[in-house]
Amino acid sequence: MTRTVAESFSLTHAKYLASKVTSDMLRCQQNYGRPSDSEINDYGTELAILMRDDYVEKYEFGFQIDSKRILSWSYTVTSAGLGLTDDRPGRILPNVDVGKASMFNFLTPSPKWRNLSAEEKTRIRKELPIERVGGEPPADGNGYWKPDLNYVSTAGTALGRKSFVPF
Repeated sequence: MTRTVAESFSLTHAKYLASKVTSDMLRCQQNYGRPSDSEINDYGTELAILMRDDYVEKYEFGFQIDSKRILSWSYTVTSAGLGLTDDRPGRILPNVDVGKASMFNFLTPSPKWRNLSAEEKTRIRKELPIERVGGEPPADGNGYWKPDLNYVSTAGTALGRKSFVPF
């Protein structure tokens, strides 16, 4: 007996994946005092709404000094491959001096978002709790990228996480 299940990606799946990112943000807050609870809530809501309709390619938050990353977590939206496990959020590196750093949060839109009309983008932005401005993410500072976790929804969409950690 075989059984095939097809499930489309929904807001429920997007909320599940966004909750993994917001859990990482909460652990970051525990270690570094930022972001605030209200910012975490707004970022999570924004991420879930945009992921639901495949408007996110990458998402990143972290700390920067002089437009260079010193500590960061980046998530790339992918299709979940066979054998990809759904990891628990966490493993947020503690004890990095971020006292002089500013926090950043950067979202890279997907090709699907870039193909929307200006009117469609405006309509969607009105649903979001965050008003983003254009720009570029910070450059890499004195550190390196380390792939570390995967967050997987039952609908086959995943977030691959990598961390930028100082030397």
